[in-house]
Amino acid sequence: MAKTTRADLLDAALRTIAERGFAGASARHIATAAGQNQALVFYHFGTVNDLIAAACRESTESRVALYRDRFDQATTFAELLAVGREVHVTEHAEGNVAVLAQLLAGARGNEVVGAAVADALNLWVVEVEKTLARVLAGSPLLPLVDRGGLARAISAGFVGIELLDGVDPAGATRALASLEQLAVLTETLLSELDNLGPVTSRLVKRKLNALTNP
Repeated sequence: MAKTTRADLLDAALRTIAERGFAGASARHIATAAGQNQALVFYHFGTVNDLIAAACRESTESRVALYRDRFDQATTFAELLAVGREVHVTEHAEGNVAVLAQLLAGARGNEVVGAAVADALNLWVVEVEKTLARVLAGSPLLPLVDRGGLARAISAGFVGIELLDGVDPAGATRALASLEQLAVLTETLLSELDNLGPVTSRLVKRKLNALTNP
């Protein structure tokens, strides 16, 4: 019974945020959406912020798990971008983008929710970084690239596209298309790096090394 009540409250917290915004996610509104007594919010989670934080973390864990096999199958930048497009379409259709926007807004100045949002976003970063390790495997660029930094840049780019889609769908579509073009260009450059000749290849690697190790 307790597990069901807890799950009901977690689900209701996200639905309330989607419908009423972060500011409207009060204990009363969440409990009403869950069909539960308001006191159970505090019994199970202590505070509304802790409930929202738990909902953010646990829902993201389940969402990432849905795509983990797809991430694991990606071995090129183009395939990674294809997974990103799939995530974009699905998460937008299910209303999760609206919740993300509200959570990001609510995280400002809210230490509990802010930490949860950061943890949740990092779950995506981990999957992207693992994929980058496969994409760059065998490439002379592997030791020169900050995979963690690049994974965060890619993840941040997708978060930005998700938020842009809410106000400018055409712009978000163009941004995704541009990223896919960039992925093709990057793969072409990587494949040709060893064909540049020893002198040019060393020069390119030296410049990249200077950028990554200033």
